Amino acid sequence: MTKKSVQDQSIAVSDEQIEKAAEVFRVMSAPMRLRIISCLCSGEKNVGELLSEINTTQPNMSQHLNTLYQAGVLDKRRDGVQIYYRIVNDNIVNICRAVCKQTDIES
Repeated sequence: MTKKSVQDQSIAVSDEQIEKAAEVFRVMSAPMRLRIISCLCSGEKNVGELLSEINTTQPNMSQHLNTLYQAGVLDKRRDGVQIYYRIVNDNIVNICRAVCKQTDIES
């Protein structure tokens, strides 16, 4: 059995798919957003819970959460005065894990 090179594994993608992928990577390019996604891998959390795990200010956290929400990476629900966030698509988690694992392998 022979290994296929990366070049042999090309896939056909449309311009629209490429644009969507580029948007996801743009949104995911901020370390703070990767930290948020990492925290939300275990399930939904409210802003206070996220702030207890990530060292940042509430306004900064809210800005990053809103960016992730607007990009369709996160969903949110209100329960009284609390807003809970959760990851919408597990593929986002898989992408983050794959990239983090690969960078760990290369270092």
